[in-house]
Amino acid sequence: MRSVLHSTVVLGVLASLAAGHGQVRKIITHNPVATYIAADAYAAADPNSPIRKISEYGPAAPFTGTNITCGPGGNIPVANVAPVVAGSEVTFDWNPWNSVHQGPLMTYVARCPNGCASFKGDTGNVWVKIAEDGYNPNRALPWAEENIHSPGTYTIKVPASLANGEYLLRHEVLGLHVAGTAGGAQFYPTCIQIKVTGGGSANPTGIALPGAYKTDDPGIL
Repeated sequence: MRSVLHSTVVLGVLASLAAGHGQVRKIITHNPVATYIAADAYAAADPNSPIRKISEYGPAAPFTGTNITCGPGGNIPVANVAPVVAGSEVTFDWNPWNSVHQGPLMTYVARCPNGCASFKGDTGNVWVKIAEDGYNPNRALPWAEENIHSPGTYTIKVPASLANGEYLLRHEVLGLHVAGTAGGAQFYPTCIQIKVTGGGSANPTGIALPGAYKTDDPGIL
């Protein structure tokens, strides 16, 4: 009886920990209009989804390592890409996001020079930030993360000037709830393979992930 009770308690704790984190559940492109479902972290990969599958709901830890690129176990290329017209919007659906991880939302792109099927984005200054939403005291819920609890979505615009081609679109929550300790900040990134059309000529360089985030960076510690 003791072993059964112990197993039940352990399973309950694990379930509550899993429920306390989350992932992007789907994305919606607005031009062309389409919805793409993400495979659950604890289920089989979906060969038709352009969303790279993560392996757990927890943060990318340590955030100085390779998990920071596309999330825990999430940097495995997939076959599909989502077409997106430059200048149009993409919505990330986190619902249900049950965590209380106050902090910003950030979105990056990295160009896949020879297609995303052979690109991981884990070396070089390839990541360019295209959107960030942090603390706004004029909102009822000032932190951006607080606003994905309901309705659970966040929308960004792909730059109209971005050159045509395939990209990894990387969206993340940065939880600052335990960031008072070095290395305590929690990042929850997801990568989506997209193909941009109707764009301009911009092909900027950016930052390296891993590499750019340091444990003592202002805003992280």
